[in-house]
Amino acid sequence: QVQLVESGGGLVQPGGSLRLSCAASGSIFSIDSMGWYSRAPGKERELVAEITSGGMTNYAESVKGRFTISRDNAKNTVYLQMNSLKPEDTAVYYCNAWLRIRSADWRLYNYWGQGTQVTVSS
Repeated sequence: QVQLVESGGGLVQPGGSLRLSCAASGSIFSIDSMGWYSRAPGKERELVAEITSGGMTNYAESVKGRFTISRDNAKNTVYLQMNSLKPEDTAVYYCNAWLRIRSADWRLYNYWGQGTQVTVSS
């Protein structure tokens, strides 16, 4: 019914940049918020950044000043610009969305993308 499709991951050297994107599609009435989560080796999945439909943002302390989250509400798409990448940023990055489904009910539903690998290594 609803899908989140991610792209932009890959291999990059320390200090490099990547831009992740995630497009939501399907029977969407509205999106309350979208965000990015990471799961590094040996660690639990954690919030990287999130943004509401109104543009309010929140970042993990470890990425402040390096990563920027943005969105295109018309395209139901969220982006994560990652600069000054470090080896410790290596992780699988997952897109997440809280949304309302068209012709369903008033409730918010939570969806996850499949994840995209980001590897920072020399």
